[in-house]
Amino acid sequence: MIHPLLPDEEPTILVVDDQPANLDVIVELLRPHYRIKAARDGARALAIARSDPPPDLILLDVVMPGMDGYELCRRLKSDPRTRDVPVIFLTALHDEAREAACLDMGAADFITKPFNPAVVQARVRTQLALVYERRLSDRLLANALPARVIDDLKRHGHSPPRQHADVSLLFIDMIDFTHTAGRLDPAVLMAELSAIFAGFDAIVERWGGQPIKSIGDAYFCVCGMPDPYPDHARRIIEIGLGFIGFLLDRNRTHPHAWEARVGAHSGPVIAGIVGRTRYLYDVFGDAVNVASRVERASWPMRLTVTETTRQAVDPDDPFDFVPRGPVALKGKGKLPLFFVDRR
Repeated sequence: MIHPLLPDEEPTILVVDDQPANLDVIVELLRPHYRIKAARDGARALAIARSDPPPDLILLDVVMPGMDGYELCRRLKSDPRTRDVPVIFLTALHDEAREAACLDMGAADFITKPFNPAVVQARVRTQLALVYERRLSDRLLANALPARVIDDLKRHGHSPPRQHADVSLLFIDMIDFTHTAGRLDPAVLMAELSAIFAGFDAIVERWGGQPIKSIGDAYFCVCGMPDPYPDHARRIIEIGLGFIGFLLDRNRTHPHAWEARVGAHSGPVIAGIVGRTRYLYDVFGDAVNVASRVERASWPMRLTVTETTRQAVDPDDPFDFVPRGPVALKGKGKLPLFFVDRR
């Protein structure tokens, strides 16, 4: 049974061999199960591998005129676009030293000629199953970690903390959650939160933000890191207003209505991975504390921001800021806060 990489999608395999007879044998063997691309030289193979999307697996002959399999493999593994594509070497050379060299340069496996159809099928299935599992893991990691951190972990085994001089942070917290949770079946409650937070994730992604974490019924996200955006304040406001609009739309047609408070602030933070037994990406700094306090001081279904965030927004952006006057925030004294409405 073929292990699909994605539902209803055929994996793509690139076969590279300068001998037409060998190429035909492999192509005919695999074509019933996979989408096949073929190349008879290294230059053509490199161009195909660098296409978008790249193949899911490459079967590569070792001995070829011009660019041989070793050189092609080196180029594939040095290119960020293709370094994660597994390579199976095709070779007629029964030499343990050569086989070790193939593996050392990043090959996933090798198949000797003449080809045994059962061996070819089995090794291809094994590598595609590993690709599938790796991509599944990558998707799970992507839900919790920024892409840059994931790349650090893959390449170096760790990701150093980074300071970000200017970002915008937002908290949203469900109102009267304890009372509502007490009257809902636990399975229904979890389904509700999962659906709502999934909607929040989509809004954050749309505006280039980074979800940080959810704690119970609270949700925390940031804009302007790990990739900086000069308009991070505008984007965080769009995210906050998007959250409120999402809940309002959902409440019109859903049996369980939810309201929330939303607060945002801008400033410097430090971000990095906390813990060693599991990866938890978190953000630290006084700006985080202020954003949390602003959310607690907000009103139901309103976005409240600080003067710092208001000043970071371009005057031509489509927002009206309604002064609330100085508001006492726990541990921070009185700060000028503003409701935000779309103009």
